[in-house]
Amino acid sequence: MGLRGRSATARAAAQPERPKRSGQPGQPGQPGQPDQPDQASKQGQPGRPGKRPRWPRARRGLLAALITGALVAPISAAAAHPEIPAPTPAHIAPVTPTTLDSAYAANRANAAEASRMAAAHGDRSRAAAVRSMADPARNFLTFDARGPGLAAEVFGDLTKADHVAVLVPGSDTSLDTYDRFRAGALALHQRLGPRAAVIAWLGYDTPGTISPDVLTTGLAKEAAPELREFISELRRVNGHARFTLLCHSYGTVVGARAASGLDISDLVLIGSPGTGVDSAADLHTRARVWAGRGGDDWIADVPHTRADLFGTTVGFGTDAVSPSFGARVFAAGDGGHSDYLKPGSVSLANVARIVLGETSEMTHG
Repeated sequence: MGLRGRSATARAAAQPERPKRSGQPGQPGQPGQPDQPDQASKQGQPGRPGKRPRWPRARRGLLAALITGALVAPISAAAAHPEIPAPTPAHIAPVTPTTLDSAYAANRANAAEASRMAAAHGDRSRAAAVRSMADPARNFLTFDARGPGLAAEVFGDLTKADHVAVLVPGSDTSLDTYDRFRAGALALHQRLGPRAAVIAWLGYDTPGTISPDVLTTGLAKEAAPELREFISELRRVNGHARFTLLCHSYGTVVGARAASGLDISDLVLIGSPGTGVDSAADLHTRARVWAGRGGDDWIADVPHTRADLFGTTVGFGTDAVSPSFGARVFAAGDGGHSDYLKPGSVSLANVARIVLGETSEMTHG
């Protein structure tokens, strides 16, 4: 999704009857929040606080079977949630440093209208979620309340920033669960300081954690051109900044698909299930490729493999933090899958150092 967003026609054609996903607090996939699998693991090891137990081989086999089952017979709560009426996105002229404020204002007005329409439809949760996005203090480059929703929020002064970090979320991120994603972006911006800007890019329809989409590169292939266009247009707003692309969970698959040709200094992969390629060299990017995984992240127990199942390639292959992948591995502390941008964490400190180009001070994994 570029700075002007997808057209109403294109969006409708791509998602003719896409229902709104229901966001459940505590689901994995969002930086900055505790996640259910990690807590369950901790309960099973009362004598080893903060350590992620290694699952026995039988459990890993069961996990693989469950993943396969999600492809063959997916179960989703989405069918129970009909489409919520929402306005078409605001028509915004090409964004430049001089038109940035008018773009922010237009998207806030669109969010306010989306809130009114959701309230009239009887969906108080969605109405409240998008109402907060209309706050005068919020700045959105893009906003689209249709379906699960799309948005790109800016933290800091985009035109003057010397460093810009673009965050790409993983599964189960929508306007209804957006605050979890936003919390990580806000924590990173606070850690970086006034020299930097952070953009929370919810620019694609993320997969559900329990869905066939989360096991394949299909949605990532669709999202990659949108991400490339978005960063290209950001460069026209700020041509002097150092750009970092920070991808979490399934977002690392999106980032990997988009990496070739991106004008970025660094590509950071956190909590990755694999990227869909065998090595960092296969990303064909001039950017430095970094990877980190928390010691209590359940994603380590997901099989890092690819297999053909009923004509579909399932899985994402090589572990991004493995030596064979070839990324620069940094220390991410003992946190879980949703803790990478948690204030005060080792991972947040190291991610901030990458964004600021202060990598000599980093701690490595």
